[in-house]
Amino acid sequence: MGFIIDAGVSRFTVQSFATGILSSFGHNPVIGIRDFDGNIEFAPESLEKAGVQVTVRTSVMEVLDQMKADDLKKLEHEMYEKVLEIRRYPCAVFTSKVITIQKASEDLVRAHVVGELTFHGVKRDHSFDARVVKIGNGLRISGEFPLRQSEYGIKPFSFAGGVLRLKDDLRFKFELLARKQE
Repeated sequence: MGFIIDAGVSRFTVQSFATGILSSFGHNPVIGIRDFDGNIEFAPESLEKAGVQVTVRTSVMEVLDQMKADDLKKLEHEMYEKVLEIRRYPCAVFTSKVITIQKASEDLVRAHVVGELTFHGVKRDHSFDARVVKIGNGLRISGEFPLRQSEYGIKPFSFAGGVLRLKDDLRFKFELLARKQE
């Protein structure tokens, strides 16, 4: 059975963590991932042969924090051009290899997903845990996972002459809604 992730009603964010001068002000930018798609496959009667693939277009991300329009524009420019290098690396792709399912109830399963993440031109094994809830003919998948930028050849971000510096570690959170493929 196949499902398609509906990005229009899903939420996918990246939490970064400040270091240096602004860390005492608690300025930890949250970035919304706006352009992604994916599909999920599994045998519903046994939950075997499960698989997931998600593609994120890195050029459509948005800083969700409130800040002056000029600062926001500069920050997003730096993020796209110097950190993500969107012209060289327009997409990040995750493809599962193995999904281990633990059924918690009739409509809830816990999944441990192991796969490959290709991000910023680097392919690495990556894993995360997710909760999958059946809702009518759809699924709600939620979870979070850490990612260390340096493992993907990304230098931690520094902005405004080092006034805003971000730590190497990021935290991704997702609340995905998927509908049955027709």
